[in-house]
Amino acid sequence: MKSMRKKQILILLIALCMSMAQSDFAPYFYDNGAGSSNGNMALFSISEDTSIGTHVYTLNGSDPEGEPVTYGMTFDKGSKEYFSVEPKSGNVTLIQTLDREVQDEIIAFVTITDGRNKVVENVRVFITDANDEKPEFLNLPLIVDVPEDKASGSSIYRVQAVDRDLGSGGSVSYYLQSMPSTKFTIDGHSGVLRIRSGESLDYELSRTHFVTVVAKDGGGKYHGKYQVMTSTAIITINVLDTQDSPPVFVGTPYFGFVYEVSVPGSEIFTVFAKDGDQNNPNAMHYSILSGSDGFFSINSSSGCISLTSFPVQLKNELYELKVKAAEVGPDGFSDYSVTTVTIRVVDLNNHPPTFYGENGQQNRFELTMYEHPPEGEILRGLKITVNDSDQGANAKFRLLLVGPSRVLRVVPQTVLNEAQVTIIVENSSAIDYEKYQFLTFKLLAVEIDTPERFSATADIVINLLDTNDNIPKFSSEFYIARIPENSPGGSNVVSVTATDPDSGLWGAVKYSIYGSGADLFLIHPTSGIIYTQPWASLDAEVKSKYNFYVKAEDTEGKYSLAEVFVTVLDQNDHPPEFNQNFLERTMIIGAPVKIEAVDEDAEEPNNLIEYSIMKADPDNIFDINTSTGEIKLKPYIKSMEIVQNITKQKDCRWSVVVQARDRGSPSFSTTAVVKIDITEANRLKGPMAAFLMQSRDNPMKALGLAISIITVMVLVTVMISTIIYFRNTKSNRITPARRIIRKRPKDQRSWTFRPWFGRSDQSFGKFFTDDETSGNHSSLRAKPPAPSAPVLPPPPPVHSRPSERLRSVPTVSGSMASRNTSRSSSWKTSKNTDVAQRSGQNKDGSGISSALVSELKMRIEQKINEANQGYYY
Repeated sequence: MKSMRKKQILILLIALCMSMAQSDFAPYFYDNGAGSSNGNMALFSISEDTSIGTHVYTLNGSDPEGEPVTYGMTFDKGSKEYFSVEPKSGNVTLIQTLDREVQDEIIAFVTITDGRNKVVENVRVFITDANDEKPEFLNLPLIVDVPEDKASGSSIYRVQAVDRDLGSGGSVSYYLQSMPSTKFTIDGHSGVLRIRSGESLDYELSRTHFVTVVAKDGGGKYHGKYQVMTSTAIITINVLDTQDSPPVFVGTPYFGFVYEVSVPGSEIFTVFAKDGDQNNPNAMHYSILSGSDGFFSINSSSGCISLTSFPVQLKNELYELKVKAAEVGPDGFSDYSVTTVTIRVVDLNNHPPTFYGENGQQNRFELTMYEHPPEGEILRGLKITVNDSDQGANAKFRLLLVGPSRVLRVVPQTVLNEAQVTIIVENSSAIDYEKYQFLTFKLLAVEIDTPERFSATADIVINLLDTNDNIPKFSSEFYIARIPENSPGGSNVVSVTATDPDSGLWGAVKYSIYGSGADLFLIHPTSGIIYTQPWASLDAEVKSKYNFYVKAEDTEGKYSLAEVFVTVLDQNDHPPEFNQNFLERTMIIGAPVKIEAVDEDAEEPNNLIEYSIMKADPDNIFDINTSTGEIKLKPYIKSMEIVQNITKQKDCRWSVVVQARDRGSPSFSTTAVVKIDITEANRLKGPMAAFLMQSRDNPMKALGLAISIITVMVLVTVMISTIIYFRNTKSNRITPARRIIRKRPKDQRSWTFRPWFGRSDQSFGKFFTDDETSGNHSSLRAKPPAPSAPVLPPPPPVHSRPSERLRSVPTVSGSMASRNTSRSSSWKTSKNTDVAQRSGQNKDGSGISSALVSELKMRIEQKINEANQGYYY
């Protein structure tokens, strides 16, 4: 039984597990609460300034069975879709622009599914505010009508503006844009516009005022940045007129005139006044308060002032009337104003100005005078009077002188009734006979203050007489002339011209010539032609430049000068000349020889010379530089062997016929025979000479050899010095004190270095003693044992004669002056023999390097022998 029950329980458990395996649960969203960006978007909010494409949320959920889930989002039909969801990740992205002021929440349906089961949740996404709205004014346009008598500080309008933002971004404050003379102020919180304290409105001064008001919000963030937004509006304030201004007279001051022909009742003047309150003006009533003396009356409504008697009855020339203008209102007369009307009794302007001369009325005045009178002088020959018969302002006129500017001036310039006219010279230089033989002016008299502006004119004619006020003047300050050097005497050079604008004899010009360069020239006294002296002979080679002065003088001795520059033109009248017709030159191969001819002509191209080879023996061997006259061998001739192959003449003395031709026209030429002796710069023989000749075109090869020789010499010198040093060190052992007496050697040897270069033999150089120069080459002394303490000998004393100069020698070998000058003669006698012997030895000996080593070795041995012989124990 027990086993049976166990089997039943086992079967029941298996069935239960199988039923549970067949069940499938729906997926679900996580609910993370407010402010979370991960879940089912419950209580999710987003700012309206969020940019499109921003990841704003992540849908997140799970499936109980662990199946993968996908997400989705839908919206009501017809509504705008603001978000999109990535199905797998659940990332929610904003795809539409948000505007809280238009829509402050979004209703959406979020879904989660595992493929079999789908869960849909309704969510509300709240849109939070950002400061993106400006304040907006209400009741636009803003127009206010204010009476001009509104009290100072009174409120006249309330400005209203709203901002649809929330919080501080939706609060609005007000202020007026700053203006230099604003009459208004505004309350920042309420927006009440008031008349500023101490200010008032005046319709008569300004009928309209424009005020700019600014509405500002409290600020807030937008796209992460804090910003304050403002709006502006213009308030138009119309000022309304009130009855607060007195009448105003128009066109003041007032002047009227009474003429001699006036009659009683004639209108003299009309005054006009208007109400200062122009919006609703009152009628005017005019009256004369004082000053009329019974001679004038006024129309009370029109303001016309009239004459009440004849002008002859008027006692005064000037009357001042006090005229009143009063406003006539509903309650009678109110405000008034008073003005003054000036009335002048005047004569009629019926007489123009008139000019008079000595014989009565005259309109032409004439005068004869010399030119250039002094400035400020009065033209006393003119007797002119001007008169106007009218009275007062009618007799006031101005005098003008019309003609050449600023030459004369008239005095007086303003005349009342009558005056004597005076004309004064202002510009003396303008009164010039050479410019004008006569001057004409118009004297004009014109009334000043009359409406008729009557005038009169008179002609003034001034005849001028000439004076000698000019000096002769040359047409140029200098003259340049050119004349060939072979021109005969009396030839024309140049013509000078001077003019004197004075008339008659004062304008006649006489020419003369003077100066250090004028000896060869003459000038015609009246025509100004300059020509050479009859005996003059011009030579450009002697003198090619002349300059002198010419003088132009009138009959009173007034004169001017000009400078003349004469250039003598060179002619090709000299052929080129060599200093000799037969020239001898020695030419070293590779170097040119120069010949030179001289042309005594003064200028180019007459003195420019071209050289050419006319004939050469042998031919086609030489080249010549056409400009410098340098003669050189053809480039292929580089040695004496080539020269000797060209000709059988062993002396190498060749003849060349050279022509020198100038470049003048016509051209002249001269020839000369040049004997050229050809030689080489260095006649060395043997291997060294052959090497130098071969390396003449390759200097780097010679330089390399010289560096090698110097290196070998330095190495040998260092080796020998090292040997001597160790030898001396070994012999300088400490020994008992000894007395060392210096013994003068019996004979002193003088050493002389004979360099190899520059000699006919090829030996590099030898050191010879005096014994050797005598022929004792094999009598060298035996080398004594080395001293215990060798000391170098002192430097040899210099006793050279003034006539014997020490020869400078190369640094490598050096040279020594003879110590024993008494034996110099014997050395000189044996010099040739010694040189010959050594020349023979070098011909059969080794090269330059071995000779150099042997010479250095011999020199060191001789110095050691000399030092050892100077000491004994």
